[in-house]
Amino acid sequence: MAGAVAAASTVATTGTAAADGYGSGTLGEWRGLSKAVATEATIERVLSVNGVFMFGDSIAVQDGKAFALRLKSELGLELAVNNWSGRPTKDTVDALANWRANYGLPRRIVMACGTNDIFNPPVMAAQIDRAMSLVGQRTTVFWVNTQVARTGPGYTTQLADQRNSAWVNLQLADAQRRHSNLRIVRWAEWLAAKPQRLNTYLRKGIHTSVPYGQDARNELIVQAIKAG
Repeated sequence: MAGAVAAASTVATTGTAAADGYGSGTLGEWRGLSKAVATEATIERVLSVNGVFMFGDSIAVQDGKAFALRLKSELGLELAVNNWSGRPTKDTVDALANWRANYGLPRRIVMACGTNDIFNPPVMAAQIDRAMSLVGQRTTVFWVNTQVARTGPGYTTQLADQRNSAWVNLQLADAQRRHSNLRIVRWAEWLAAKPQRLNTYLRKGIHTSVPYGQDARNELIVQAIKAG
């Protein structure tokens, strides 16, 4: 696995809660943020051994290496990643389309994106359908749902983040009814099951804590892949 990973992975944000119609602010420029993208050699090797592709945002940038190790140790599967901090789902699906055109796709794909769509939640449904159209019926997509309630910007924005996370997740749930090969990794529900988990397993209401949140989220994904 290759790629430049900067010291801090983050959600790209600008503006205030009043800057848009959804209350979470606006998405800032993300293309200069940290990323982790597999080399062509790794991509081709993972395809050759029927491994897993992962497309994600800053949480995946932070957690991707640990996920690769867990996936290999528990299921014997290799991983190739295309993770980029701050990237919204539309651009993540663009990356999926690019890899499909250039390399083809394996039978299992992890989509770890949606966090950066709290700034414009209505876009999710079309992008989920687009991703599912790209992969076709023979590939199973494991999509990690979203939990954001940033502690920094203030209570009003935190409430908006939570509402918009739920909106993103509702569109995922609706899409699952349309696509039989879509599996939801229910990170939001796992966190909500016990109130103390939000503080223990998240940093600043967004990113996973290390190692507790990282281990918990990665294990949820591994178990979803194991269940098929």
